[in-house]
Amino acid sequence: MDALVDLVWLIPAFPLAGALILMALGRRLGEPRAGWLATAMMGGSFIATLLVFIGLLGRDGDERAIVLTLFEWVPAGSLAVDIGFLADPLSITMALFVTGVGALIHLYSIGYMHGDEGFSRFFTYLNLFAFSMLMLVLGDNLLLAFLGWEGVGACSYLLISFWFGDEANASAGKKAFVTNRVGDWGFLVAMFLAFLTFGSLQYGEIFFEIESNGVAAGTASAIVVLLLVGAAGKSAQFPLHIWLPDAMAGPTPVSALIHAATMVTAGVYLLTRMNPVIAEAHGWVPDLIMWVGLGTALMAATIAVAQNDIKKVLAYSTVSQLGFMFVAVGSGAYVAAVFHMVTHAFFKALLFLGAGSVIHGMDGDQDLRRYGGLARLLPITSMTFVAGWLAIAGVPPFSGFWSKDEILAYAYGENKVLWLLLLATAVLTAFYMTRLVLMAFFGPRRWTEGADEQAEAGDGEQPLPRRHPHESPWTMTAPLVLLAGLAVVAGVLNLPFSKDLHFLETWLAPALFGNAAHVPFGGGTKWVLGAVAVIGSLLGVSAGAAVYARRRIDPARIERPFLARAWRIDEMVTNFMGGPGRRAFERTAEFDQQVVDGAVNGTGALIRRAGTRLRAAQTGLVRSYALGIAIGAVGLLAWFVSRAGF
Repeated sequence: MDALVDLVWLIPAFPLAGALILMALGRRLGEPRAGWLATAMMGGSFIATLLVFIGLLGRDGDERAIVLTLFEWVPAGSLAVDIGFLADPLSITMALFVTGVGALIHLYSIGYMHGDEGFSRFFTYLNLFAFSMLMLVLGDNLLLAFLGWEGVGACSYLLISFWFGDEANASAGKKAFVTNRVGDWGFLVAMFLAFLTFGSLQYGEIFFEIESNGVAAGTASAIVVLLLVGAAGKSAQFPLHIWLPDAMAGPTPVSALIHAATMVTAGVYLLTRMNPVIAEAHGWVPDLIMWVGLGTALMAATIAVAQNDIKKVLAYSTVSQLGFMFVAVGSGAYVAAVFHMVTHAFFKALLFLGAGSVIHGMDGDQDLRRYGGLARLLPITSMTFVAGWLAIAGVPPFSGFWSKDEILAYAYGENKVLWLLLLATAVLTAFYMTRLVLMAFFGPRRWTEGADEQAEAGDGEQPLPRRHPHESPWTMTAPLVLLAGLAVVAGVLNLPFSKDLHFLETWLAPALFGNAAHVPFGGGTKWVLGAVAVIGSLLGVSAGAAVYARRRIDPARIERPFLARAWRIDEMVTNFMGGPGRRAFERTAEFDQQVVDGAVNGTGALIRRAGTRLRAAQTGLVRSYALGIAIGAVGLLAWFVSRAGF
């Protein structure tokens, strides 16, 4: 079994090799061979992860943490950082769904990107992104994790702005890059403070130091708050969430890869990994994480009810579901956070890829108001999309119910107001996802409205396009079917009926060091809370049907402009950055140039002028130097005589 665990280095090696090969030979390989090569590399990475997983299963629980060091990376005095991989239950759980879902997204992309002139370049970026994400989760120290952290940030910029010929796409990429840099500052300073405190950046040494000697609560609190800033950037929590909806400008497989299964989960992973530090922090720190998550979840859910772009609805849904995970982390429910992370990877990747299939069938149209009646024309896409809808809506027995219900149970144990607001968010989730499904797949065919009449009249300089919705090729539908199956059954990972069914909790225990919270009430309360959660989900679905199927309420009464404009948060940030912010930055630049640089340049100029004056005294005449020495000697003699008191 040790031999299997030692294969952990192969997990990131496969996508790295794929990226390097495509960089060198991508254009020569062309379509579709470049896509199949990248997909094969992700498949190889998934198989390597499975082998490591089997190797860890063969070990006792306390021995399921192996560090494989390849070589020394940064030897700098007391700072010694290795290229080493940590194979433990948490990292391998992350690697399993990153590589598994990533491989399916690669396969889907072969069909979705058909005919694109940047086909090979796209798969180069995908493989490089997967490599960076795997380095983030498998690295055995904070610096190596930060390398992957920055890698996924750079690759997200390349992928979001992939169609950079459109100014909106280029701007979206830059926005994501700049916003994430704000979060990266928090991670970077947290690393500095961690090294100053523990003398190491390796997880094992940090956790051993905490267990042996402890750490001051103030120091631990500062580290966690800084890590929260970093996590809020990557995992799109308020106020750093503004980049993710705009990131929908990229190709749909990018949305599925970055915003469902990989990059946006990095913040939740980082906080879960650092759970021993959170345990030493002041009590208000996990409360801060919890309430940031709740505010983000509720805000994003309200915004999603008024979005008409199918990908924007899913984008705000992602922000909201990540808020659920932050609530779990703040509650100490690390298992519930990882559980929801896994189920979310399945059903949200399914929903994004399903949306991409609809967009593909609708010739690039993303407006829900021009959909309708697509269920019969896109049967595979519609059936699998319905599975994802029921999962995210929290309808049992689909996977989303089990993971979301577990978070709600912990929230109830923490704070009743927190639970009530989170339950309201879950009801909103069921509502806006029902709205999306009904507008896209059922009801009248709005994509024919106006086109036929306009064609018969023969007027209009720019006639409405005739849509010909069609099912996607097998390379796109096969991943949908597999993800739909996972979205249905993934709840078995951690069923609440018996301790014997808590497979994920038992598996993750060694990586949580006993810091995971436990629900502070009995089975009867759990059953009641579960029933309330089911009623809430069904209420959300019923309300969505009443508004968008039976039309008992005018949708305009719900889809308020304030919500459609995302609470105007993005507009306020844009106005500030383009107005007072820009002027403040210009004044700062002037201060730096005139005062800071002026002081440095002025000091240099003063020294240069003084040197020029002094150089005139260097005549080269020996008699002048002898005279100077004589005068100096007389001066020294006079000083000594005066000090002696003669």
